[in-house]
Amino acid sequence: MKKIIVLVLLIVVGASAQRKQKTKSLPFSTKNRTVAVYTSADSSDFRLTKTADLQFKELKQPLETQVCVFVNPDKTFQTFVGIGGAITDASAEVFAKLSPEKQEEFLNAYFSKDKGIGYTLVRTNMNSCDFSSGSYTYVQEGDKELKTFNIQSDKQFKIPLIKKAMAMIGNKASFYISPWSPPAFMKDNKNMLHGGKLLPEYRQAWANYYVKYIKALEQEGLPVWGLTVQNEPMAKQIWESCIFTAEEERDFLRDYLGPTLQKAGMGNKKITVWDHNRDLLLQRANTILDDPAANKYVWGIGFHWYESWSGGDQMYDNVGKVYEQYPTKNLMFTEGCVEKFDAAKYQLWKNGQRYGKSMINDFNNGTVAWTDWNILLDQNGGPNHVKNFCFAPLHADTTTGELIYTPSYYFIGHFSKFIEKGAKRVSSAASRSQLLTTSFINKDGKVVTVVMNQSNLKINYFLCVGTTATEVSILPNAIQTLVY
Repeated sequence: MKKIIVLVLLIVVGASAQRKQKTKSLPFSTKNRTVAVYTSADSSDFRLTKTADLQFKELKQPLETQVCVFVNPDKTFQTFVGIGGAITDASAEVFAKLSPEKQEEFLNAYFSKDKGIGYTLVRTNMNSCDFSSGSYTYVQEGDKELKTFNIQSDKQFKIPLIKKAMAMIGNKASFYISPWSPPAFMKDNKNMLHGGKLLPEYRQAWANYYVKYIKALEQEGLPVWGLTVQNEPMAKQIWESCIFTAEEERDFLRDYLGPTLQKAGMGNKKITVWDHNRDLLLQRANTILDDPAANKYVWGIGFHWYESWSGGDQMYDNVGKVYEQYPTKNLMFTEGCVEKFDAAKYQLWKNGQRYGKSMINDFNNGTVAWTDWNILLDQNGGPNHVKNFCFAPLHADTTTGELIYTPSYYFIGHFSKFIEKGAKRVSSAASRSQLLTTSFINKDGKVVTVVMNQSNLKINYFLCVGTTATEVSILPNAIQTLVY
C-alpha cells in the first residue's frame, strides 16, 4: 500500500513539474522574424513612413568598428501604461471651430492606431488653467459646503471633446485630472493666480472638491482613472497656481485627500504626486513616500520637463534615482511642450527631437506613462488668458480651417503608435553616443525598438539580438521605430 501511495505521489509531482516547465516562457528568438522599419527624417518626405523590411542573420561577435544597438528582450523592466496628451479648454475651443471633416481627421490623427498615432492617455484641468479663455471654478465665491458645485462650464467644449476621444480609445483609456488652483476664497492670497497657498480651514473642502468633480465627470459617462494632487506645486505663476511644499502636499494627501477619496469609494483612483519638474523630483518623492501613512495613497510620481529654465540640461537621472529607490511606484511624465510660440517655427525639426530625446531617456529611467501638454492649439499658440502661448503637436489655423502637423507629432507617434498598453520595457543600448534607443516587448511577443540619430550624418548600424543582427541605415537627425 505504501508503495502505491509513493508511486502516486511521484506521478503527481512529476506532472506538476512538467506543467511548470511548459508554462515557463522560452527565450526570445529572432527566427522567422522580419524587421519592419518606420522612419521620420528631416529634409525628407519620411513621416512615420515604412522604409524597409529586413531579415536577421548570424552575427556572433560585433566588432568595435561596427555601430550597434543591442536589445535583449529577455531582460524586462517596468510595465507600459500609455502615451497621450491634455484636452484643455484651449484644445477643446479650437477643436469646436473646425469643420466636421477636419474634426474627424483630428480625432483619427491622435486616437486611431491605424490612421493615427494611437493615444490612450488623456489629462484635463480641474478648474481653469492658463490654457483657458478665462478663470473659472465650479462653485460660487465663498461656498465652502460646495452646494453650488456645477461643471456647466466644461459642458460646452471640453467634455464633448473628451467624450469623443474616450470613445475612440475604448477600454485602453486612462483619463486623469489635475488642478491648477483652488477657488480664490480657499487661498491665502484670495486669488486663483500668482501662487498663494490653500488655507488650513479649507483643506477638507478642497478634498471634497476632487470627489465632486470626479463624480460629475463620471455622471457624464467619463470614467476617471486617476488624478494629480496639484499641478506645479512649487511655481508661483502669473496664471492659476498654488504652492505646496513637500510637507504640505504630504500632509494634505495623508490627512485629507487620500481618506476622502477612500470614504467616497474612490480608493481605486490612481493618485500621482509632485506633477512638476525633474529638478526637485527626488526630494518630493523622499518626503512623501517615506511617510507610510501618505505612501499608501500614492500610485505614482509625476514630472514635467521645464527644469531647463535655469540654463541647465534635462535632469533625466533624477527620474532613474526615484525608480531605483521606489520600484513599486509608477513614474509618469505629466506635461511638456515647446514654449514661446512662433509660427515661423512650425516645422522646426529640433522641436520634435526634444520630444524624442526626452521620451527615450524617461522610459529608460523607469517611466510607465508619458503625457504631452495641449493636443491642439490655434495659429497664435492659444487661446491662453495670460498670453503664455506655446506649441502643440497639431495646430489649427482657424482662418483657413487647416490642420498643421509639426515634427513633434511624428516623434511622439514613433512610440505611441507601436508600443501597446501592458508592454514591458526591455534591455536596449547603443554602442555609440550618436544613437539613442529604448525598446519594449508587447504582449503579443513583438519587440518595438526606437532609435534616434542625434548626429548630422547618415549612420549604418546593426540591430543585434543575441547572436543575430540586421543592418539598418538611419538618416541624419532621424528617428526610427523597428518592429519585429
